[in-house]
Amino acid sequence: MGRRPAHLVGINAVDNLTLELWGLERLLNINELAAYLRVPVSTIYEWRTKGQAPLAHRYGKHLTFAAADVRAWVDAHREPCAPAPVNPR
Repeated sequence: MGRRPAHLVGINAVDNLTLELWGLERLLNINELAAYLRVPVSTIYEWRTKGQAPLAHRYGKHLTFAAADVRAWVDAHREPCAPAPVNPR
């Protein structure tokens, strides 16, 4: 088996057909979320203490993040469009 592309390193293989059959969405663990956002895991924990992280599900000591929640969080943190330049007269 070949090496995984760099952006997929650390992401567990989940059978997409299994998720589809159960009507479930992919859950990311904290390492996968950090890799996706390109930030250290410690940053996500810091955001959580400040109430600024994506919504999470806790199962025992494990945190998971639903793809839809991460997508909504990313959209909410998009910078506003830059104002159009003003032409001096």
